[in-house]
Amino acid sequence: MGGAIRTDLILSAEIMVIALSTVSHQGFWSQMVSLVVVAFFITILVYGVVALLVRMDDIGLKLAQRESSGMQTLGRGLVTAMPKVLATISVVGTVAMLWVGGHILMANLGADGTGWFNAPYEWVHHVEHGIAEATGALGGMLGWSFNTLCSAVIGFVVGSVVVGVLHLVPNKKAHAE
Repeated sequence: MGGAIRTDLILSAEIMVIALSTVSHQGFWSQMVSLVVVAFFITILVYGVVALLVRMDDIGLKLAQRESSGMQTLGRGLVTAMPKVLATISVVGTVAMLWVGGHILMANLGADGTGWFNAPYEWVHHVEHGIAEATGALGGMLGWSFNTLCSAVIGFVVGSVVVGVLHLVPNKKAHAE
Protein backbone atom coordinates (compact mmCIF):
# COMPACT_ATOMS: atom_id res chain seq x y z
CA MET A 1 0.00 0.00 0.00
CA GLY A 2 2.83 2.40 0.86
CA GLY A 3 4.47 1.76 -2.52
CA ALA A 4 1.24 2.54 -4.36
CA ILE A 5 0.80 5.78 -2.42
CA ARG A 6 4.41 6.79 -3.12
CA THR A 7 3.96 5.98 -6.82
CA ASP A 8 0.74 8.01 -7.01
CA LEU A 9 2.42 10.92 -5.22
CA ILE A 10 5.36 10.89 -7.64
CA LEU A 11 3.04 10.63 -10.64
CA SER A 12 0.91 13.50 -9.36
CA ALA A 13 4.00 15.64 -8.68
CA GLU A 14 5.31 14.99 -12.19
CA ILE A 15 1.98 15.97 -13.71
CA MET A 16 1.87 19.14 -11.61
CA VAL A 17 5.40 20.11 -12.72
CA ILE A 18 4.42 19.60 -16.36
CA ALA A 19 1.23 21.62 -15.83
CA LEU A 20 3.17 24.42 -14.13
CA SER A 21 5.69 24.54 -16.97
CA THR A 22 2.86 25.10 -19.48
CA VAL A 23 1.41 28.05 -17.55
CA SER A 24 4.67 29.51 -16.17
CA HIS A 25 4.38 32.56 -18.42
CA GLN A 26 1.00 33.49 -16.93
CA GLY A 27 0.31 35.51 -13.80
CA PHE A 28 0.20 34.07 -10.29
CA TRP A 29 -3.60 33.77 -10.03
CA SER A 30 -3.91 32.15 -13.44
CA GLN A 31 -1.17 29.67 -12.51
CA MET A 32 -2.87 28.91 -9.21
CA VAL A 33 -6.29 28.33 -10.78
CA SER A 34 -4.75 26.15 -13.51
CA LEU A 35 -2.89 24.02 -10.96
CA VAL A 36 -5.97 23.62 -8.76
CA VAL A 37 -8.01 22.46 -11.76
CA VAL A 38 -5.26 20.05 -12.86
CA ALA A 39 -4.88 18.72 -9.29
CA PHE A 40 -8.62 18.19 -9.02
CA PHE A 41 -8.77 16.21 -12.26
CA ILE A 42 -5.58 14.28 -11.43
CA THR A 43 -7.12 13.21 -8.13
CA ILE A 44 -10.33 12.05 -9.77
CA LEU A 45 -8.58 10.31 -12.67
CA VAL A 46 -5.64 8.68 -10.87
CA TYR A 47 -7.49 7.58 -7.76
CA GLY A 48 -10.58 6.63 -9.78
CA VAL A 49 -8.52 4.30 -11.97
CA VAL A 50 -6.69 2.93 -8.92
CA ALA A 51 -10.00 2.29 -7.15
CA LEU A 52 -11.36 0.53 -10.23
CA LEU A 53 -8.26 -1.67 -10.48
CA VAL A 54 -8.38 -2.52 -6.77
CA ARG A 55 -12.05 -3.52 -7.05
CA MET A 56 -11.62 -5.48 -10.31
CA ASP A 57 -11.11 -8.76 -8.38
CA ASP A 58 -14.35 -8.16 -6.50
CA ILE A 59 -16.17 -7.34 -9.73
CA GLY A 60 -14.79 -10.53 -11.30
CA LEU A 61 -15.87 -12.57 -8.28
CA LYS A 62 -19.42 -11.15 -8.45
CA LEU A 63 -19.60 -11.91 -12.17
CA ALA A 64 -18.29 -15.45 -11.60
CA GLN A 65 -21.19 -16.06 -9.20
CA ARG A 66 -23.83 -15.17 -11.79
CA GLU A 67 -25.99 -17.80 -13.44
CA SER A 68 -24.95 -16.90 -16.98
CA SER A 69 -22.02 -18.98 -18.18
CA GLY A 70 -20.76 -16.02 -20.20
CA MET A 71 -20.69 -13.81 -17.09
CA GLN A 72 -19.00 -16.58 -15.10
CA THR A 73 -16.31 -16.93 -17.76
CA LEU A 74 -15.80 -13.14 -17.84
CA GLY A 75 -15.61 -13.01 -14.04
CA ARG A 76 -13.09 -15.83 -13.78
CA GLY A 77 -11.09 -14.20 -16.57
CA LEU A 78 -10.97 -10.90 -14.66
CA VAL A 79 -9.85 -12.61 -11.46
CA THR A 80 -7.20 -14.61 -13.33
CA ALA A 81 -5.95 -11.65 -15.35
CA MET A 82 -5.60 -9.10 -12.52
CA PRO A 83 -2.20 -10.26 -11.17
CA LYS A 84 -0.77 -10.04 -14.69
CA VAL A 85 -2.44 -6.67 -15.31
CA LEU A 86 -1.09 -5.26 -12.04
CA ALA A 87 2.42 -6.60 -12.73
CA THR A 88 2.36 -5.01 -16.19
CA ILE A 89 1.12 -1.70 -14.78
CA SER A 90 3.93 -1.81 -12.23
CA VAL A 91 6.61 -2.15 -14.91
CA VAL A 92 5.03 0.33 -17.33
CA GLY A 93 4.44 2.82 -14.51
CA THR A 94 8.03 2.61 -13.34
CA VAL A 95 9.37 3.14 -16.86
CA ALA A 96 6.97 6.06 -17.38
CA MET A 97 8.03 7.72 -14.12
CA LEU A 98 11.71 7.35 -15.05
CA TRP A 99 11.04 8.76 -18.51
CA VAL A 100 8.96 11.73 -17.36
CA GLY A 101 11.15 12.46 -14.34
CA GLY A 102 14.30 12.27 -16.46
CA HIS A 103 12.81 14.58 -19.06
CA ILE A 104 11.73 17.08 -16.41
CA LEU A 105 15.29 17.08 -15.03
CA MET A 106 16.95 17.26 -18.44
CA ALA A 107 14.74 20.02 -19.82
CA ASN A 108 14.51 22.16 -16.69
CA LEU A 109 18.02 21.99 -15.24
CA GLY A 110 19.30 23.77 -18.32
CA ALA A 111 16.24 25.97 -18.79
CA ASP A 112 18.23 29.19 -18.54
CA GLY A 113 20.34 28.10 -21.53
CA THR A 114 23.67 28.57 -19.77
CA GLY A 115 26.12 26.44 -17.89
CA TRP A 116 26.91 22.75 -18.02
CA PHE A 117 23.37 21.82 -16.91
CA ASN A 118 22.20 22.86 -20.35
CA ALA A 119 24.67 20.60 -22.21
CA PRO A 120 22.73 17.31 -21.95
CA TYR A 121 19.48 18.89 -23.14
CA GLU A 122 21.20 20.72 -26.01
CA TRP A 123 23.02 17.55 -27.11
CA VAL A 124 19.86 15.39 -26.98
CA HIS A 125 17.86 18.09 -28.77
CA HIS A 126 20.56 18.41 -31.48
CA VAL A 127 20.76 14.63 -32.05
CA GLU A 128 16.96 14.33 -32.01
CA HIS A 129 16.66 16.91 -34.81
CA GLY A 130 19.51 15.26 -36.75
CA ILE A 131 17.74 11.91 -36.57
CA ALA A 132 14.45 13.49 -37.61
CA GLU A 133 16.00 15.19 -40.64
CA ALA A 134 18.05 12.17 -41.73
CA THR A 135 15.37 9.51 -41.55
CA GLY A 136 12.55 10.93 -43.64
CA ALA A 137 8.96 9.97 -42.88
CA LEU A 138 9.81 8.15 -39.65
CA GLY A 139 12.11 10.95 -38.52
CA GLY A 140 9.78 12.55 -36.01
CA MET A 141 9.02 9.25 -34.31
CA LEU A 142 12.67 8.12 -34.28
CA GLY A 143 13.86 11.50 -32.97
CA TRP A 144 11.22 11.46 -30.26
CA SER A 145 12.21 7.87 -29.38
CA PHE A 146 15.84 8.94 -28.95
CA ASN A 147 14.78 11.85 -26.71
CA THR A 148 12.56 9.50 -24.72
CA LEU A 149 15.34 6.94 -24.29
CA CYS A 150 17.76 9.62 -23.09
CA SER A 151 15.15 10.95 -20.65
CA ALA A 152 14.56 7.44 -19.28
CA VAL A 153 18.31 6.86 -18.86
CA ILE A 154 18.68 10.16 -16.99
CA GLY A 155 15.70 9.26 -14.81
CA PHE A 156 17.17 5.81 -14.14
CA VAL A 157 20.61 7.19 -13.23
CA VAL A 158 19.25 9.93 -10.97
CA GLY A 159 16.71 7.53 -9.45
CA SER A 160 19.45 4.97 -8.78
CA VAL A 161 21.59 7.60 -7.06
CA VAL A 162 18.62 8.67 -4.91
CA VAL A 163 17.84 5.05 -3.97
CA GLY A 164 21.52 4.46 -3.16
CA VAL A 165 21.68 7.53 -0.95
CA LEU A 166 18.43 6.57 0.80
CA HIS A 167 19.87 3.14 1.58
CA LEU A 168 22.76 4.85 3.33
CA VAL A 169 20.45 6.97 5.50
CA PRO A 170 19.66 5.26 8.82
CA ASN A 171 16.11 3.88 8.97
CA LYS A 172 14.34 5.00 12.17
CA LYS A 173 11.89 2.06 11.96
CA ALA A 174 14.68 -0.52 11.84
CA HIS A 175 16.39 1.04 14.88
CA ALA A 176 13.12 1.20 16.85
CA GLU A 177 12.53 -2.57 16.63
